[in-house]
Amino acid sequence: MAAASRDTLALIDRLMLEMIAQQERKVLAMARAIHPGLTSEDIRNPNDFADLMASGEWNFEDGILAGLKSAHMAMRAKLLESIE
Repeated sequence: MAAASRDTLALIDRLMLEMIAQQERKVLAMARAIHPGLTSEDIRNPNDFADLMASGEWNFEDGILAGLKSAHMAMRAKLLESIE
């Protein structure tokens, strides 16, 4: 893969990390509005908190976060493939 393509993938990788961090903050803030005191570790197991599971809006935003993380891993795999 050309150097420009690797640079582009690296730029996309950094952008994805920023987007994931922003969405993680949003999901945590929403979770805390629903159930005060939750930690980022707590929301990794939302099934433990019925009020989170009952929130369609929170589940939607958590799904966006999961999608961003999946897309990021796919981009990282492509980046690593281009280095080999």
